Amino acid sequence: MRRLLLIAAVLSTAPLAQAAPPPEPASVPAAAPAGAPAQLHFDVKRVKLDNGLRVVMLVDHTSPTVAVDVVYDVGARNEERGRTGFAHLFEHMMFQGSKNVPRGEHFKLVVGHGGQLNGTTSADRTNYFEMLPSSELALGLWLEADRMKSLDISQKNFENQRSVVKEEYRMRVENAAYVPASIRLEELVFQGFWPYEHPSIGTMRDLDGAQLDWVRAFHDAYYAPNDAVVSISGDFDEGEALALVKHYFGDAHAQPNVPRYEPPPMPEQTKPRSAVVEDAHAKLPAVFSGWVIPPSHEADHYALALAAMLLGDGESSRLHRALVRERSLAIEAGAETGGNRGPDMFEIDVKLASGARIDQVQKLVDAQLADLARVGPSDDDMKKLKNRMRARFLLGLQSNFARAQKLAEMELYRGDAGLLNVELDKYLAVTKDDIKRVVAKYLTPARRSTVEVKPGEKGDRADKK
Repeated sequence: MRRLLLIAAVLSTAPLAQAAPPPEPASVPAAAPAGAPAQLHFDVKRVKLDNGLRVVMLVDHTSPTVAVDVVYDVGARNEERGRTGFAHLFEHMMFQGSKNVPRGEHFKLVVGHGGQLNGTTSADRTNYFEMLPSSELALGLWLEADRMKSLDISQKNFENQRSVVKEEYRMRVENAAYVPASIRLEELVFQGFWPYEHPSIGTMRDLDGAQLDWVRAFHDAYYAPNDAVVSISGDFDEGEALALVKHYFGDAHAQPNVPRYEPPPMPEQTKPRSAVVEDAHAKLPAVFSGWVIPPSHEADHYALALAAMLLGDGESSRLHRALVRERSLAIEAGAETGGNRGPDMFEIDVKLASGARIDQVQKLVDAQLADLARVGPSDDDMKKLKNRMRARFLLGLQSNFARAQKLAEMELYRGDAGLLNVELDKYLAVTKDDIKRVVAKYLTPARRSTVEVKPGEKGDRADKK
């Protein structure tokens, strides 16, 4: 719920580019009865170039726009201890110029041709995207290819962007209410599992200690065509688009020794963990709880996602009803799954109302979890959940950018962008017994990590238990 998605352009001095383009009209399937097959029929085309670059294309002539999304299979999970924040640093570095595009010109060219652009970093991947009029597809592809092949990793650009990232850390972590607690929760939940135990933004200590040759080595290892996916969605001709991709990206050199991601084993948690974070920027106390759950592609994860929706999605959710509406113990209460490639986190966040006590809130949260594990959702709950999931899923695919991003991630994470057509069906196949079972199995007191947020002086007492 408070997961930090890092976005490059927010601190850029280049012309303003929005973090995500607004949705444009697009053809999405009409609603169907809850539980019925989704019947998505996106005609996804997949091609792999000789240098290993994976290309995904989805044509939709509804709107005269096209989205280009380039996703690299590198994120915070690929970083070494003592060298964190490099994936996010490169999210910024990739806008600092290349062989044919001087620093700042990437933004100017896209915005000057009626487009929008940005980049984002997570633990699992880094992406860069352009939303353009359909006539400007070649521009977007050329720009992405030029920086893939010839990024300017100079000492000047490195020092400049290190300063930018440090300022972003101050603004988005040190001076942002509840964010340090959110990071602390991930540290506790994934304790002993390095890929997700540290934040994507890195630490001030590692940023200060970073050396240019380390940064160049990180770039050389991961930012290559055989470690990337180019996704194109919108109003274009497939043949012409593929010809452009081959022309601009075809001579990019593959990296024969991309480091293989080998995650360590996830340690089993057998007793609760907890910490207290004193947050000078928080106006009210809060309590964040998290549990390790299976990766996002596993069957139990789909059931847990619906459990999170039942518990914490909107004003009709069980937690909102119990904590906010009926007893006035909280001003906000929500639940969600994180969406990691794996393992993932189930999170419940509650901001307390003035005068409420943590123990009161925890008792009610525990009661809701116990009831769901014992009784499960009702038939009416299931109908509502599946209708909401269907609407959310389909509305989330309306824009060309949203489709390009989702297809790229499906190709990267699961090896086949076409699996998007059956993704919604996996949610709709969840039964009430599935939800009852997974809540009882995964959301237990012994597997829970908790962070209590206390308004006060900045700092972390971090009382582990």
